[in-house]
Amino acid sequence: MRLLVATRNAHKLEEIRAIFSMSDLKLCSAADFPELPEVVEDGDTFEANSIKKAVTMAKASGIWTMADDSGLEVDVLNGQPGVHSARYAGEPVSYEANNRKLLAELGNEKNRAARFRCVIALSDPDGNVKTVEGKCEGAIAHSERGAGGFGYDPLFVPEGHEQTFSEMDPAAKNAISHRGVALARAAKEWRNTLEGDL
Repeated sequence: MRLLVATRNAHKLEEIRAIFSMSDLKLCSAADFPELPEVVEDGDTFEANSIKKAVTMAKASGIWTMADDSGLEVDVLNGQPGVHSARYAGEPVSYEANNRKLLAELGNEKNRAARFRCVIALSDPDGNVKTVEGKCEGAIAHSERGAGGFGYDPLFVPEGHEQTFSEMDPAAKNAISHRGVALARAAKEWRNTLEGDL
């Protein structure tokens, strides 16, 4: 039983595999299907982008597809970088450049409240789609800390914790992260669909 995860990001796929496991369910990624189209994420919301990716790749592959779109919202930056999180500092995509830009934008700002949000969409090959959402509140540190994770993880300190995501054990991070919360909801709400129809 195969479920296509609409990403070519190995870090993201590893995270999803660590959280989203069901009997007889084999996760494969877009990297396993080089003929699949690149999907332009031009939506104004995480939901719009995740739905577009899931539906496009499900129809192109003929396989049930799960796609997520996620990002960081910083309150004093009016929710930026938001849907532009991956390319906040422009092309080519660079985690280091994104983090440098974010720190520069915030400067010595005292209000560093932020949240990670994730919307996951599941589409069948006909384009029938459903979504779930997860979020994790926290704050932006004044400098990068930790060697784990990816993206903005070295800067994000989840609410109620002192460590950044990058400093946390992966299992501890996955238990509270935006993607972890969304995947847990997906596993609960979609289990019958996935185990029955794939």
